[in-house]
Amino acid sequence: MNNQNRSFFFNVDWLTIILFLCLLAIGWFNINAAVYNDDQPLFTLASNSGKQLIFIIVAIVVGIVILLLDSKFFYTFSPIFYGITILLLMAVLVVGRNVGGNQAWIPIGSFRLQPSEFAKWATSLLLARQLSTMNSKISDLKTVIPTLAILSFPVLLIILQPDAGSALVFTSLIFVLYREGLPTYYLIAGLMMVILFIFTLLYSKLFVIVALLILLSLLIYSFRKNQKIIVSFVIGFVLSTLFVFSVDFVYKNILKPHQKVRIDLILGIVKDPRGAGYNVNQSKIAIGSGGLTGKGYLQGTQTKFNFVPEQSTDFIFCTIGEEWGFVGSVVVVGLYLFLLLRIIFLAERQRSTFNRVYGYAVACIIFCHFFVNIAMTIGLMPVIGIPLPFISYGGSSLVSFTILLFILIKLDSTRMGVV
Repeated sequence: MNNQNRSFFFNVDWLTIILFLCLLAIGWFNINAAVYNDDQPLFTLASNSGKQLIFIIVAIVVGIVILLLDSKFFYTFSPIFYGITILLLMAVLVVGRNVGGNQAWIPIGSFRLQPSEFAKWATSLLLARQLSTMNSKISDLKTVIPTLAILSFPVLLIILQPDAGSALVFTSLIFVLYREGLPTYYLIAGLMMVILFIFTLLYSKLFVIVALLILLSLLIYSFRKNQKIIVSFVIGFVLSTLFVFSVDFVYKNILKPHQKVRIDLILGIVKDPRGAGYNVNQSKIAIGSGGLTGKGYLQGTQTKFNFVPEQSTDFIFCTIGEEWGFVGSVVVVGLYLFLLLRIIFLAERQRSTFNRVYGYAVACIIFCHFFVNIAMTIGLMPVIGIPLPFISYGGSSLVSFTILLFILIKLDSTRMGVV
C-alpha cells in the first residue's frame, strides 16, 4: 500500500462522510416506518427495511473500497466506465423489465439493476475528463459538440425506456459547463425554452406565436439602428416558432397518456384528486397532517394505512413530514443543503480541473434529485419517479449515489489529478 493509501484517513473529508451517514440513518428509519408491520420481525429480508439495511452495508463497503483506490484510477478508467454503462442502457431496452411503464431495470435474480443510476457518475467522470483535457474555450463549437455528445448519448437511451426523471437529471449537468465558462446566453436560451414549453401547453400555438411576433416587433423597433442584433432577433423568432410547433407535436403524438396527465395536473389544466392526482393529493395530506413536530415515529396514519403509494421510494418525504413534522422536514432539508454547500466547497478547493468539474457534477446531480423529489411530493412538479438521495429505498440508487459521492471524497483527499 502506497503512502497515499496509508494517509487517506487523515486527509479524507469526514464531515461529508458524517452527513452521508446521517442521511443513511434517516433513510432507514423512515423506510422502516413506511413498511412497518406489528406482525413482522424488525430485521427481515421480506420487508423493504430489511433489504435496505443490506443495501446500506453494501454501500458503506463500496465507499471504503473507493477510498482505498488510487485517485488516478477514476481519470484513467472513466471512458471504460462510460462505455459499460452505455452498453447496459442499450441492454435494458432489450432484456429490461417493465415497471410502472418504464423499461429501466435489468433483472438479476431477485435484484433489479437500474443502469441509468450508474450512468450518472460514469457520465460525470467522462465529462470531467473531457473538460480537463480540452485545449480551447468551452464556448468554441469544437469543444461544445463533443461535450454535449457525452451528455446526450445516455439521455437519448434513457428517454427510449422512457424514464423522464433520469433524463432530467442529466440535463442539470449543463450548469457544470456554465461554471467552466459556457456563455450565459446558453442558460437564457434554456430558460426561454422552458417558458415557451409551459405557455404552449397552457395556451394555443397561435396565441404564443402572436405574442412572439409582438415581442419581435418591439425589439426590432428598440434596436432598429443595429442590423446585427435585429438579424439575431429574427433568427431567435424562427427557432422559437419551430420549438413551439415541436412541443405541440411531442405532447400530442409522442408522450404517453399518463405522462400528459401528470403535466396537465401540475399546470392546473385538469384537476383529478381521486384519479391521476391521487398520489400527490394524498402526499400533501400526509405532509400537512404532521403539523409542527409530527405525529411521532411509527404513528403516521397516512403511512400506516398505505394511503400514499410508493411511500418508501419516491414518496419517502411524506413519511418524514407526517411523523417528524415541519421541524423534522427542515432538519432533513438543512442536511441536504449543508451537504451541497460542502460539496461545492470541496469542488472549489481542488487544484485540478478534473476534480473541480466532477465535484460540480456531483452537486448538480444530488441537487436535482433533492429538489425535484421534494417538489414532486408537495405538488410543485409532476410525478416523474426520482428518488431522494441516500434516503429512498433502492439498491441501485443508494449504491450509485455512494459511488458518486465517495469518488469526490477520494479525489479531495489527494487534491491531485490532471490539471
